[in-house]
Amino acid sequence: MKKIKGVLWDNDGVLVNTEQLFYETNREVLLEHGIALTRKQFFDWFLCYSYGAWHLLQQKGYSEQRIEALRRERNRRFGEKLAQADNLINSSVDAVLSDLWRRVPMGVVTGSFREHFEQSHRDSRLAGYFDFVVWREMYINEKPEPDSYLMGLERLGLPAHACLAVEDSPRGLRAANAAGLECIVLRTDLTRGHAFDGAFCVVDSMDELRTVLASFVA
Repeated sequence: MKKIKGVLWDNDGVLVNTEQLFYETNREVLLEHGIALTRKQFFDWFLCYSYGAWHLLQQKGYSEQRIEALRRERNRRFGEKLAQADNLINSSVDAVLSDLWRRVPMGVVTGSFREHFEQSHRDSRLAGYFDFVVWREMYINEKPEPDSYLMGLERLGLPAHACLAVEDSPRGLRAANAAGLECIVLRTDLTRGHAFDGAFCVVDSMDELRTVLASFVA
């Protein structure tokens, strides 16, 4: 089995348990405008692709300016939920990261804005494990486009074939693959039933992920 020289980590759903809060925030905002966003729709429109659900408001005749205002309101409320939440860190992720720390360089490649990332990690000790964070403000095209992972590879200074990505969503998997990375997928409650074709492997717990990653590190 090949030995890796770097790891790029997704944030939401992998390092921190924030996907459910993001679903609840979107559902809350849309419900005020007569739209009941389902978990299936959230999976399809947010986790498989980056469509969001704003097209439902376009169909109701909402202007782009009004939709943009609601997007800002959604982001504000999500920030509030992150600020109010206790201990968002994924169970056992600290042990996984400590195994790899100082053995391979690691970075975070996230679709989160910097403010939301920092809020979700305000009580976290994880920052010290990473050499850098690529936030949403730093690249143009969201996952499933490869922009964020290409930037992560550039920051690592390593070729894609020497690294692995860790993701939890179909769009993240496609982004990693499009950047030339093999990807381990950690399934969550929101993605449990998905097959994740194209993944190097799929795991259902941090313990499984720890075992898989350990086999790649010299």
